[in-house]
Amino acid sequence: MALNIVWIAFFVIAFVVAIIKFIFVPGSTDIFKVLVDALFDSAKTSVTDVAFPLAGVMVFFLGLMNIAEKAGAIRWIARLLNPFMKRLFPGVPEGHKAMGEMVMNFSANMLGLDNAATPFALKAMGSLQEINPEKETASNAQIMFAVLHTSGLVIIPLSIFAYRLGAKSHDATSVFIPCVVGTVFTTLASIVIVGFKQKLKWDLVMLGWIAAIVAFIAGLMFYVNGLPADQKASFSTIVGNVTLLIIIIAIILGGVWKKVPVFDTFIEGAKNGFDVILKIIPYLVGMLVAIRVFRESGALGYVVDGIKYVVASMGLNTDFVPALPTALMKPFSGGGSRALMIDAMTNKQYGGPDGFVGKLACTFMGSADSTFYIIALYFGSVGIKKVRYTVWACIAADVIGVVAAITIAYIFFQRP
Repeated sequence: MALNIVWIAFFVIAFVVAIIKFIFVPGSTDIFKVLVDALFDSAKTSVTDVAFPLAGVMVFFLGLMNIAEKAGAIRWIARLLNPFMKRLFPGVPEGHKAMGEMVMNFSANMLGLDNAATPFALKAMGSLQEINPEKETASNAQIMFAVLHTSGLVIIPLSIFAYRLGAKSHDATSVFIPCVVGTVFTTLASIVIVGFKQKLKWDLVMLGWIAAIVAFIAGLMFYVNGLPADQKASFSTIVGNVTLLIIIIAIILGGVWKKVPVFDTFIEGAKNGFDVILKIIPYLVGMLVAIRVFRESGALGYVVDGIKYVVASMGLNTDFVPALPTALMKPFSGGGSRALMIDAMTNKQYGGPDGFVGKLACTFMGSADSTFYIIALYFGSVGIKKVRYTVWACIAADVIGVVAAITIAYIFFQRP
């Protein structure tokens, strides 16, 4: 129901804004052509630029996951993290393969390995669907998993460093700590919001694990922050890529050790990749077209202007507002928010990539993930039609993440 409302709202609001601009804004006579062109272009690129490129990665990593499952690696990981995971996902049977698959997804995400994280996530969602008693309705475990993923917990924001270097930043890694702190806030908000909604058990084990995770991230940030600026990006690159290669080699050698026919098992799992892609294409096209039409209508710009007016009327500082489009677009489109982040960094009026607006845009980018894309992708892959309170929990966590990012940026970057 929630996705239906959001999807309809995108089109209706875009159409109403287009009519208003056509009637009252000079030079907007081509607005309807712009929207129609955006509709057809986004329908095409949803398949050619999103679904098809994802297919190769999906095929490889689903094949790899099949080896890990047959070799028992997934069950081993699930047992290792069972004390914490069973409290976050009490509806999942102890030792179930979904636990290990979710851990693999979270681990890849934290290292900034988006291409590896997505196949792990879809595999985990499929495993959770196997134990879901109502096949068209999202289970509590699926909701918790999706909301946690949309929080975008990344401790090595490598892509943001790369974009900042491309924008000729003199201090590309200066956003490292703010990005990580922001995404930790969003993740903790996700756990609390969904946890209270699902009435999870907040015992010492649960709180201890959360404290340990925060301590680990804080320690890593402290270490990396102490490195010379020219070593920070290389550290992130090396750790992320080496870790991914270690995982791949470990899974293959583990399969050999357990006498699993690794290549045949890989092929067996890889065949499922195309089936998953075919399932998600309609969901991707529907959601990404709606988001693109909403953006091209200019509705997003009006929202930003309205927020600026409200903030200014309250007598508050409005320096953060030019970076706000990145935050507002992030839940709807990763590509769109990336473009807005780059636009904020390359705008000399705002001081370029090392100005307050440029750094805040990067912090927004690193503090959450593409909410509606993830919901459409994950639930669409298993045929879920009723997502219950997923959308509202994600939005609530996103709002907390935005507020946290603004606060963090003022602390780290704003000069008196």
